[in-house]
Amino acid sequence: MDKAAAQLGENVVAVRNDAGSVADGIKLATMLQQQGVMLDAVFINAGVAKLAPFEAAEEEMWDVSFNTNVKGPYFLIKALLPLLNPGAAVVLNGSINAHIGMLNTSVYAASKAALISLAKTLSSELLSRGVRVNVVSPGPVTTHLLDRLGLPAEQLSGVAASIQAQIPLKRFGTPDEIASAVLYLASAESAFIVGTELVADGGMSQL
Repeated sequence: MDKAAAQLGENVVAVRNDAGSVADGIKLATMLQQQGVMLDAVFINAGVAKLAPFEAAEEEMWDVSFNTNVKGPYFLIKALLPLLNPGAAVVLNGSINAHIGMLNTSVYAASKAALISLAKTLSSELLSRGVRVNVVSPGPVTTHLLDRLGLPAEQLSGVAASIQAQIPLKRFGTPDEIASAVLYLASAESAFIVGTELVADGGMSQL
């Protein structure tokens, strides 16, 4: 975390935070408030992907997924409300898994579908405060998420190739491409966009 903060520059405040903990979200908001920080944009990015066949899914897997992907973000936004400037933008990180019915993703996809729904309901509730809420839903991106599945290298390579074959552009997206979509939704250029899901998936869920 210190390394990332150093790379981002001296105006960064780095705080270790459990994305699934309501208490940690409140602590984060309190710390920012004590430092006099006001927010023009919030990107709710942290999440967890627990994958398993339906028959193998456990209650703990469900709880961890929904705590991290839905409950934590919901109450973090609530805690940050006093810090949001008029015209502020909240961007949620969804997933095309909420739409495509991919094998072994029932819990993960359900949690992301719930998060995507919040972009609409929270937009309605926060509009009077001048706060917009939108969601960017990436497709497969070249991050370390696949590496965390615990699969042997050969099997992991096969999984990646299988996924890539389903993408019309025949490649994974890059973190910079997703960041550009988030930056757009967080900026004044998207001021007329409210409660909307922006899909960035190389056409995987569209074509």
